[in-house]
Amino acid sequence: MGQIDGYFVDCETLNTKEVFHQAHVAKQSNHIRPSSPYRVSFFMQIKYLVGRNFKRLKGDPSLAIFRVCGQIIMGLILSSVFYNLQSTTESFYYRGAALFYAVLFNAFSSLLEVMTMYEARPVVEKHRKFALYCPSADALASIISELPVKLASSISFNLVFYFMVNLRRDPGRFFFYWLMNIWATLVMSHFFRTIGAVTTSLAGAMTPSTILLLAMVIYTGFVIPKPSMLGWAKWITYINPVSYIFESIMVNEFYDRQFECSQYIPSGPGYENVDSKNKVCTAVGSVPGEPFVNGTNYLKYAYEYYNSHKWRNLGIAIAFAVVFLGVYIWLTEYNKGAMQKGEIVLFLKSGLKKHKRKNQKATGTALEDIETGKFSNDKLIYPSDIEEEEGGATDKRLNLSGTDNRPEIFFWKDLTYQIRIKKEDRIILDHVDGWVVPGQITALMGATGAGKTTLLNCLSGRLTVGVVTEGARLVNGHSLDSSFPRSIGYVQQQDLHLPTSTVREAFRFSAYLRQPNYVSKQEKDEYVEYIIDLLDMKTYADAIVGVAGEGLNVEQRKRLTIGVELVAKPKLLLFLDEPTSGLDSQTAWSICKLMRKLADHGQAILCTIHQPSALIMAEFDRLLFLQKGGQTVYFGELGQNCQTMINYFERNGADPCPKEANPAEWMLEVVGAAPGSHAKQDYFDVWRNSNEYQVVKDEISRMEIELSKLSPLPSSSNGRDEKESRLTYACPLWKQYLLVTWRTIVEDWRTPGYIYSKLFLVVSSSLFNGFSFFKADKTIQGLQNQMFAIFMSFIPFNTLLQQMLPFYVKQRDLFEVRESPARTFSWFAFIAAQITSEIPFQIVLGTIAYFCWYYPVGLYVNAEPTNQVVSRGVLTWLLQVSFYVYVSTMGHLCNSFLELPDAAANLANLLFSLCLMFCGVLAGPSQLPRFWIFMYRCNPFTYLIQAILSTGLANTRVVCSEHEYVVIEPPAGQTCQEYMSVFITMHGGYLLQSNNGAAESGTCSYCTMDETNTFLKSVNALFSQRWRNYGIFNAFIVINVALAIFFYWLARVPKGNRESRIKHRKEE
Repeated sequence: MGQIDGYFVDCETLNTKEVFHQAHVAKQSNHIRPSSPYRVSFFMQIKYLVGRNFKRLKGDPSLAIFRVCGQIIMGLILSSVFYNLQSTTESFYYRGAALFYAVLFNAFSSLLEVMTMYEARPVVEKHRKFALYCPSADALASIISELPVKLASSISFNLVFYFMVNLRRDPGRFFFYWLMNIWATLVMSHFFRTIGAVTTSLAGAMTPSTILLLAMVIYTGFVIPKPSMLGWAKWITYINPVSYIFESIMVNEFYDRQFECSQYIPSGPGYENVDSKNKVCTAVGSVPGEPFVNGTNYLKYAYEYYNSHKWRNLGIAIAFAVVFLGVYIWLTEYNKGAMQKGEIVLFLKSGLKKHKRKNQKATGTALEDIETGKFSNDKLIYPSDIEEEEGGATDKRLNLSGTDNRPEIFFWKDLTYQIRIKKEDRIILDHVDGWVVPGQITALMGATGAGKTTLLNCLSGRLTVGVVTEGARLVNGHSLDSSFPRSIGYVQQQDLHLPTSTVREAFRFSAYLRQPNYVSKQEKDEYVEYIIDLLDMKTYADAIVGVAGEGLNVEQRKRLTIGVELVAKPKLLLFLDEPTSGLDSQTAWSICKLMRKLADHGQAILCTIHQPSALIMAEFDRLLFLQKGGQTVYFGELGQNCQTMINYFERNGADPCPKEANPAEWMLEVVGAAPGSHAKQDYFDVWRNSNEYQVVKDEISRMEIELSKLSPLPSSSNGRDEKESRLTYACPLWKQYLLVTWRTIVEDWRTPGYIYSKLFLVVSSSLFNGFSFFKADKTIQGLQNQMFAIFMSFIPFNTLLQQMLPFYVKQRDLFEVRESPARTFSWFAFIAAQITSEIPFQIVLGTIAYFCWYYPVGLYVNAEPTNQVVSRGVLTWLLQVSFYVYVSTMGHLCNSFLELPDAAANLANLLFSLCLMFCGVLAGPSQLPRFWIFMYRCNPFTYLIQAILSTGLANTRVVCSEHEYVVIEPPAGQTCQEYMSVFITMHGGYLLQSNNGAAESGTCSYCTMDETNTFLKSVNALFSQRWRNYGIFNAFIVINVALAIFFYWLARVPKGNRESRIKHRKEE
């Protein structure tokens, strides 16, 4: 203590802090505050960061190239849907739809920047703590460095799209169109970055992004034109930057342009000689007697758009971009990400109550609920401070015969393994010999790259590449059979577990699926409790595994990894791959003592280890040491304080080992495996010529002869055990499926953030969509609004899928890395369980979405005239539920053969965009080029929209609004009814009641549609085909499931038998 006090006095005397500050200021660049922790100014930071970003882009331009090429492809696909629109009134809707889709494509191309931000955030936070640069400088630098790619992407898409669609052929018009779309990209890029900066998690960012995206799409001005917007919601248009850009582009295309009329009313047989003043064009903005429609009038009456707003809207868009940029920069500087809570252990509520009672008993005082954090005694045992109180009680419970001594001895001889690299065979293991016996720990050591883990994988049969060209693996002198993978335990270096599972649940899951099926559940549970006691884990057996910092600590996780293998009752041996790697000395010692404990109870252990301390080294019985090239340097007993191994090397020319030296480090220096050291001789040759090597070969030959006289399995006399041991999996497929499905459902249930984000997304988007089209009337525009209400209900597709994929990938990684090699359960049970477990949640989401959307829109009102409210409501509910089930199956399909969830999300996004594009809403089959008709017919959304539309709108009357009536001047001497009767008989529609007789005003008001079936027929949605369409859509769900299973098998399930390939190679 005196030395510490003296140190503090010296620091105050020498004024160390001030000296350090002066040295820091001296190294700072000009124009920077002395109080700033940074060495260079803000603008210099931006300069260096931009340079770094461009170097990264130059080093890996694939993403930028892919983005530009993707934009060109999407431009070709999208523009081909609206290919070569003619300058007629028939193109009004499609021209507007093309511009609408183009603006949305440009604006929302930056949506995935939210994900990119969260990928980069840990690095930025780390560099900020190192005072390398400000987060705001990195934010500005990323925007600047991405500008060239965004400009290239924008011109790639818009150049193709503009001229293929046949938009206005004028240089000024084209450049204004491109200018507005560039600003659409920039505005929304800053907007999505702002959302990413204001939130602390990706899940928290994606849900509000989707809601705001939905609002921007609906209130752009095309889905619901301004004249049709509800008064209370119109204000959303004024704060929507995309609406200003869309208005300017529409004005740019339509203003002061004449469009030839495509259809007149009346026309056809009987009206060939009608004077032009007695007929009118059907388009909005038409004038009776005029053969064309002025685009200015169309914009005025259909959208309330004006040319005077064209350049004003550009200024507003720039203002939005500046505001979002400023907010984004400010947030990146001052809003920190999710903070770590420190190391704590989490329990289920039932586990908390149990610990509460235990703490009361331990402290002798009444303690309040652990959840509240209010305690009345400072001696409370907090979960993170749990001690292994019951370690001494373990030996009293060894009557359960968990790891009895077994006579099986696993040994291998002349094991040689090679892989092909660049058309050249490279030997990784070179004639390796050895054995493992029960009750002993064999250490496997070597330099980095010597093949330690490769040997472990080779012995356990887990190699995925390369081939074993020589050698054999034997158990009691017999070749390995199909029971071998289930006779061993393999503890991997990575501690992979489901974070939502408890310790006891993880053990039971492994025991239920890996112990023989004839063993009762009670026996398996008792054995799990035995292992929990054996591993001294009773105090946190009900704890949640969690994640780093909020869950089990490193040592507890390693014990859990070992325990998961032990509860499977490995009959032969236990492999451990560097169990002490990354652990501190105390934790490493604890794990080694645990291995010693297992060996003392009869377990055979083979363990790779990297540069252990002398204390840890003393816990091992034998050593297999490899040098680079997989060549054996030593195999034999270690002896007391490793003296047997030391004597061998000293006897073969090594310098004497100093008494204070660590034998492991000394040995690495002797063979030249330590940094900077060089071997005096090739110790592989030394070993092959040594007496110890000959003893090993003789012992292997003796074991092969004598042990082969024994039966391969001690239980072979029991027919049931022998038959069961030959099974690939311990449990039947149906049991695997049920247990894995239940585990997956529990994981989702114990992740409330995942469930709440889904619920919030579905409820908010459905309500917003429903009330945006609230009580849509039965006018022509009202029918179109209801169609778009159905169309917009599909918008949550991408976000729901992106929320689901990380959970699937997490379980898939656990299965493929640990559970599949251990033969815990089959790949079919895994993929089937993953698909099935999502269905209950999707049914609930679909039901909630139905009630939040169906009734506000008012689709049920259309069924009242025919008294079909219940039947049509039930069918609409079934369709909504089917859509949400389709989302989950599509997610599993996209990720069944792709490694990364981002790649699967991008693929799903592409498929979703194509489905929306070709479903018949934006462009019907009559508008589509003949080449794309197959996309319309193969599109699941085609049948879904047709089914919902026909169910929701059929068999009711249409009542035109005042501005939807077409005003016609009948010939002199004819009433409206006389003049229009023939046309109405052929084309439908009706006359305004007051116009049935002679028109006092001299004009007739005609509504082009009298019943909703006419509208449904125009979009190929027939009421008689509603159940057929429902069945077809569900067939797509079944196809998704079948393809997900097939592609998973094709892309991710290992094919063939490695042993047969080894045999074939040896014969060659």
